[in-house]
Amino acid sequence: MDLYTVYILKCADSLYYVGVTNDIERRLYEHQTGFNKKSFTYNRRPVRLVFQEHFHDINQAIEFEKQIKGWRRDKKEALINRDWDKLPELSKRKRKS
Repeated sequence: MDLYTVYILKCADSLYYVGVTNDIERRLYEHQTGFNKKSFTYNRRPVRLVFQEHFHDINQAIEFEKQIKGWRRDKKEALINRDWDKLPELSKRKRKS
């Protein structure tokens, strides 16, 4: 049975990278070693895995990855901390004062 992982990395510059893979160990190795010089994380190493969620359906994994990529930093951090109670409030759009 295939397993897909949606993951969040915290980069050396404190930015977050969200990705999906079918081999989390290989993918983390690629991020850490700078496998792809054009990747977002290449100049932001070292990176640290701060969140992962597993799926059996690649389409669900990709949908979740895209959803997280659209989130603000504070909402990503609530997810990372598994602070489920904060997610609904953070889902509301912030209004300009």
